[in-house]
Amino acid sequence: MYKIMIVDDEAIVREGIKEHIDWNGLGFELVGDYASGREAWEAIEQVKPDLVLSDICMPFMDGLELTRLIRTRYPFVKVIILTGFDDFDYAQQALRLKAYDFILKPITAADLRALLTKVKGELDEETRQREDLTRLHMQLNQSLPLLKERFLERWATTAMGEAEIRERLRYFGLPEPLPDYVAVVVDIDDFGGGGHLPSDRDQELLRFAVYNMVQEIAGQENGIAFRTREERVVAIVSGLAAMPLYELAYQLAETIRQFVEKYLNLTVSLGVGRVCGSLEQLPLSYKSALSALEYRLLLGKNQVIGIVDMEGQPPAAPDNGAEWTRLLASAVKTGTTADVHRLIEQLVTHLKTSRMPIEACYWQIQSVIVTLMNTVRELGADEPYAAAGERNWLTDVYRFKTLDEIHDWLKHILSLALEQISEQRNRLTHTQVLRATEYIREHYANDKLSLQELCRHTLMSTSYFSTMFKQQLGETFVEYLTRVRIDKAKELLLHTPLKSYEIAAQVGYADPNYFSLIFKKHSGLTPTEYRDNAAAKEHRR
Repeated sequence: MYKIMIVDDEAIVREGIKEHIDWNGLGFELVGDYASGREAWEAIEQVKPDLVLSDICMPFMDGLELTRLIRTRYPFVKVIILTGFDDFDYAQQALRLKAYDFILKPITAADLRALLTKVKGELDEETRQREDLTRLHMQLNQSLPLLKERFLERWATTAMGEAEIRERLRYFGLPEPLPDYVAVVVDIDDFGGGGHLPSDRDQELLRFAVYNMVQEIAGQENGIAFRTREERVVAIVSGLAAMPLYELAYQLAETIRQFVEKYLNLTVSLGVGRVCGSLEQLPLSYKSALSALEYRLLLGKNQVIGIVDMEGQPPAAPDNGAEWTRLLASAVKTGTTADVHRLIEQLVTHLKTSRMPIEACYWQIQSVIVTLMNTVRELGADEPYAAAGERNWLTDVYRFKTLDEIHDWLKHILSLALEQISEQRNRLTHTQVLRATEYIREHYANDKLSLQELCRHTLMSTSYFSTMFKQQLGETFVEYLTRVRIDKAKELLLHTPLKSYEIAAQVGYADPNYFSLIFKKHSGLTPTEYRDNAAAKEHRR
């Protein structure tokens, strides 16, 4: 409902307008009628109208002066001028004073209703626009913290001109830092130190707590803190100090590390970048701080790592990588878990002490993965990462933050590989032993059948075959062959009239006496006794 007041020195005009208009129906509330511009002006501050319907010619203060004052003090209040034909020149002056419109006397109710309807439509639109503008201001104020963080992240990561940087700093109400500048990057190591992973909400609260702590500690030295989209916190430390800026940044980083560990029961790793001399060079410091943080892979978690300190140590000469991978491949092929784990321990120890560039560390680890994959394929086993539903191991290595984590991961995947190779060997051995038993059952009658002949058939060495045969069947080749021959001899003794020497020849024994000796050893009876005993049992039935 919009407020309207009527100003006219003729009481009959005021009364006529008041009585012939349904104010509420048109969306207005009549808040007063006044006989002069002076009375109306004195009342405006109190009643705060949205629309003033005013005559031009009035005593004490005419409509032109009232319009001018309203326009000057209350620009959102609209004024409609009531004028007679003779006062038309005055009406034009009023329009030049930004009056909304004018209407000629005598006034008809229909004309006034039409004009009020038009005014209400415009007032509605203006109200909507003001509400939208207010909402936009509120949204902007709510978004300012995020916009500030995005600016700071952009400043730290991309090329920006000095003028733009200073203008944005002023816009967000940030103190303008003085040379020099250094970036410190803070990264939470993990949330699972106590064995219980917090919920997503609790993790976000912990991240915010770390940010607040960094902001407070860095702010003591006029530093600026912000969060990145990678869930890290960055502090920009600048200005002249009683100590070198790099040393100050390192001390602030160590204070942050200790406070986070003490009050939040978390560990963080911090990378301290190089000092730069201008606002535009901050990305160089930020990038070097990220590079320093990567050395967590070598040094472990809960560390402050300065890029200058790490660069001061030249990388050690690499070991003979070809020999190491050869030993690893050999250990994997033989399935010796202890040797494989020992080689992994040697690799990780070497990387920790080498101080070699991070990419070189990843390359050496990836060479281990390639060796493993090639060895598995060479042995014809299923690739373990596919069998275990793992992702690509060559890129998975970048998921880990420390060499200790990679050490455990390598042992895990190598164990998977050894299991796959062992299963493949068992399948292959089972198949080979099955082929051997089939061959024995087909050729047991050959008195020249030997272990060497059988190994040539199965493409296995005699020593390995003997071991695998015994493991699979629980008896040696000779024991199995003898059992097959004796079982067949028993069958012939029971179901054929063949003589003992004839049966001996058919089951692979050229010497009948030796056959009788072996038969009695296994059955407790000679061949003749075995046949007679079986015949007697059949007769008794």
